Amino acid sequence: MPASKSDYYAVLGVFRDATQEEIKRAYLEAAQRLHPDKNVAAGETELFLEVQQAYEILSNPKRRSQYDATLPPEIDEGNRFIKHEVFFSRPNLVRLGEDQLVYVLLEVGPREEKTDQAPASPLNLCLVLDRSTSMQGEKMDTLKAAAIQLLRSLRPQDVLSVVAFSDRAEVIVPASISIDKKKQEGRIQMMQCSGATEIYHGLEAGLKEVRRTRDPSRVNHIILLTDGNTYGDEQACLQLAEEAAIQNIGITGMGIGHEWNDIFLDALAGKTGGSSAYISNPKDIQRLLVDKFKALVSTYADEVLLEFKEQENIRINYAFRLQPEGGAIEIQLPMRLGPILRDTPLHVLLEVVVGPEALEEPDVLLLNGSLKTSVTSNPLPVPPIRLHLTREVRQDPSADPPPTRILSALSRLTLYRMQERAQIAVEAGQIDVAIRHLQNLATHLLSQGEHSLAKTALFEADNLERMHAFSASGSKDIKYMTRALLLSGGKEKAG
Repeated sequence: MPASKSDYYAVLGVFRDATQEEIKRAYLEAAQRLHPDKNVAAGETELFLEVQQAYEILSNPKRRSQYDATLPPEIDEGNRFIKHEVFFSRPNLVRLGEDQLVYVLLEVGPREEKTDQAPASPLNLCLVLDRSTSMQGEKMDTLKAAAIQLLRSLRPQDVLSVVAFSDRAEVIVPASISIDKKKQEGRIQMMQCSGATEIYHGLEAGLKEVRRTRDPSRVNHIILLTDGNTYGDEQACLQLAEEAAIQNIGITGMGIGHEWNDIFLDALAGKTGGSSAYISNPKDIQRLLVDKFKALVSTYADEVLLEFKEQENIRINYAFRLQPEGGAIEIQLPMRLGPILRDTPLHVLLEVVVGPEALEEPDVLLLNGSLKTSVTSNPLPVPPIRLHLTREVRQDPSADPPPTRILSALSRLTLYRMQERAQIAVEAGQIDVAIRHLQNLATHLLSQGEHSLAKTALFEADNLERMHAFSASGSKDIKYMTRALLLSGGKEKAG
């Protein structure tokens, strides 16, 4: 029997000092996951009753106080499923009258024995496919073939739906466990291109399909593929993504060619802890879709949330997920860090700015919060992990070098941020500044043996000088190729 039988806090997945609001929220989440109307798995009705009992005790202040008096000392139950490590770019801070930067690398992964024990989670997946006029020809033919291959790859327990959209949306394959795959393949083959690109309609229909069969024990996810810009509905799309995130529905955006808006797709996916992918050649659609399918199948925890209290004179200035899916993370409360895969832990780099006013005590508290994970194969909530990150304050800097892990992460992130600064400079009309950033990027790439990408960066610098703009695919080539370097570096370390 699980150890949580004797600990109602562990049953609800909260700390012992949780507020009444946190206890109520945890109960509602657990009750939704385990309600007998939705679950018929052996033992889950008993777990639901236990969750109810835990809530009845902990939501009553008097009964909670009596119960607390019976508990043994608290043990870090979060480590039963998840392990984590924290690395800092510097061992101490120095008393100075100016801001200082500290980089924090969070590595969060599954316990090896848990991945061996837990079955692979079933999927509830919706493909939201652009079928506007610009998709005519090779792109649409390849997209249909890729969708059919994905349909054939499904396991018996997986749910798939397919939505096609242009300036309106149509459910091509309703969400269901596939019985008649031939009929579904025929419906995919019948898709025809017409109209303009309006992503909101497709995303709304896709979200409806996923919600119809949404189940916390599944990996609930939308893959959006488009080759164009959407106009006027961006804010409505971002609002849908926020709603999806609350229901633990992930979004991946895939852009085909160079006409789509990567900043928008990144923001859309980022709301749910996901990121965008760049398909420069239609021939790569099939490979990238299959890769994404494999990653979803190997999901261990489909959501990691960083909850924290903001500290005075300290702020998280930048956050980036190095793996399993590279991408910038929105600074918000809570922060959605992304998934943990069975064979690829989650690596996140935080850039923390410490103001001089925070350095008056012997130790400075950089971050006070917790990591909350949702392990799809575990019916009960996973207890959170406390994060209490501090650094010593001294008169002089330490001579100790940063850990090689964080140096490697910073080295690769530096390349990505150089291209990011070049893009920002172009947007601001500062062409000379952008050219310098790209030339600097090329120098660093050459020193790391990345000759092909260095050549691309120099070509774009030359293009900026002549045309005052990136080439048709230039900005995306550099952005996604430097992002790919982050992933390859992280996987080397993970291996």
